Amino acid sequence: MSSKCILVIGGGTGIGKGIARSFAADGWNVAIAGRRESILTEAAADIQTEKPVLTHTVDVGDRENTAKLIDWAIEKLGRIDVLVNSAGINIKNRTMAAMTPEQFDQIMTINAVGPYNCMYSVLPHMRANGDGLIVNITSIAGKRATDLAGIAYCASKFGATGLGTAVGLEEAARGIRVTNVYPGEVETPLLDQRPNPVSAEHRARILQPEDIGDVILAIAKMPPRAHVPEIVIKPTLQQYA
Repeated sequence: MSSKCILVIGGGTGIGKGIARSFAADGWNVAIAGRRESILTEAAADIQTEKPVLTHTVDVGDRENTAKLIDWAIEKLGRIDVLVNSAGINIKNRTMAAMTPEQFDQIMTINAVGPYNCMYSVLPHMRANGDGLIVNITSIAGKRATDLAGIAYCASKFGATGLGTAVGLEEAARGIRVTNVYPGEVETPLLDQRPNPVSAEHRARILQPEDIGDVILAIAKMPPRAHVPEIVIKPTLQQYA
């Protein structure tokens, strides 16, 4: 059984839940956070193995709230070896003409400012330990803008990409590694926000959350001398070039 500890923000559903499941199965001490307590409770019961999965609500757009989450996780877990930023949102009206400025602001706050808030709060703890891994779940849309992802989502994910890369460069000398993960299409509740319904057949063909979870676990188990700055994971049939 591992004595290492991971906090997965956005761990109640989708990719975050898949990551939490992979780490729990490997014996890690796991805590998950998200907006809705009921979803977190259900997820914790579903993925729990021999160790309990701890839960705590958080609004990643609120800097004071994220600071309290990090303090809670350190108190309950003892330390945070891995922090995963997996909270993210999108909307159906994704074009510049259709979305409102308020919707743009909301997506930017959750998808770009949120990871900053969480990293800002956890970095002093990791610096004191001289070690730590931060995993930012961005998107292929954070490397290549697409109509499908939409204006705000692309902008927010490009922001998260730059944030993770720059912080990784800055903190490397302190033993802290940052990995940006760029998933392609994944079967998550975010698909429900597509402008057009996604068929069951398509959902079955694309990546599943556990596919991402297993990759993140492998990265986390690498020795401190090894750093994976970024990685793209996509369905075999999804175009990338």
